Amino acid sequence: MKTLVVTAVAAVAAVLTSVPAAAASDLGKPDPAALSAAIRGLPDRDTTGALVRVTGESGSWSGTSGVADIRTHAPVRPDGFFRIGSTTKVYTAVMVLQLAQEHRIDLEQPVQRYLPGVLPADYPPVPVRTLLDHTSGLPSVDIPGLYDPQWILAHRYEHWSPRQVVDTALRHPIDFRPGTAQKYTNTAYVMAGMLVEKVTGQAYARNLRDRITVPLGLWRTYYPEDDPRLPNPAARGYLDVDGKLVDVTEMNQSIPGAAGAIISTAEDLDKFITGLFQGRLLDRSMMPRLFAVPDVPMFDGSGRASYSQGLMKLSLNGITVWGKTGSRYGYASGIFATRDLSRVVAYSVNPTVKSPDGQPLIVQKIADAASRSLPKD
Repeated sequence: MKTLVVTAVAAVAAVLTSVPAAAASDLGKPDPAALSAAIRGLPDRDTTGALVRVTGESGSWSGTSGVADIRTHAPVRPDGFFRIGSTTKVYTAVMVLQLAQEHRIDLEQPVQRYLPGVLPADYPPVPVRTLLDHTSGLPSVDIPGLYDPQWILAHRYEHWSPRQVVDTALRHPIDFRPGTAQKYTNTAYVMAGMLVEKVTGQAYARNLRDRITVPLGLWRTYYPEDDPRLPNPAARGYLDVDGKLVDVTEMNQSIPGAAGAIISTAEDLDKFITGLFQGRLLDRSMMPRLFAVPDVPMFDGSGRASYSQGLMKLSLNGITVWGKTGSRYGYASGIFATRDLSRVVAYSVNPTVKSPDGQPLIVQKIADAASRSLPKD
């Protein structure tokens, strides 16, 4: 299958600049022409639809492009549901940090203390905090069929337990000594979800409701468990299988689980990151962890770490933003904001290829446009 996408980091990094980060308060109004151009021309061979929502003290803009259904040609709805993929990790990180501030988890203690018998006996102690900032050294989930369209279609309704998922990774040696490098992996976050369930005695979906969605009023955000459906309205997701677009909207999300299964909307993503940055979910002892990137190299030698405990730090056109991207079959999305919330950007696009490389190229255009501003009067 031809790879038409690049990594989430690389896709956005294409617009990174060496300009020192400007103060977020210096932002002018969003540039509607640039934003419209970023998503113009859909559907095309790579992407069937897109929606973008920009809010914040500097101004607002929203727009859609393409179709929600290639059969009916119905337009993309700005209020549509979509799979948020790895943005789920931010919610999971918040749950773990909440348990730490409740003194039910010690972030410096090894995972082995809370989940005995899960990690191989020859693994070193893996501090809980290293699960959240991708410095655990845990190997990646190893399910070879995840990027084979035929395997995906044949197994799309199957249930996998979190233990089954992490065991595919743990048959390999640990990648590096915990805390010495950063390597992005779902394994750590699936384990973090297991940790939340073990410590609370409640399912992940219940923790999500009680700890995040109800307190913030996120009435259109939920964890689907084994339900493969998306509620209406929603843009359909498609996968390019030998040149033919196959509808993969319905799919069990138990493999990504606590690392990537949540369903939401652009408005709810906006509300979530706004409430998070306002300190409505974490206390003063935990908030700094959201913005503390470990001073370690990337394991693959591509540079320095860019992930904190839950978020990703980027400099776009001289503006520093924090957030997360996500990718599932037929869906790629993200939420980013400046720390002072002068600019908040939520988006969802419908790419037709899911590869190991992550986000589609249209994300580069959205990131560039969303970080630009009109000159101040």
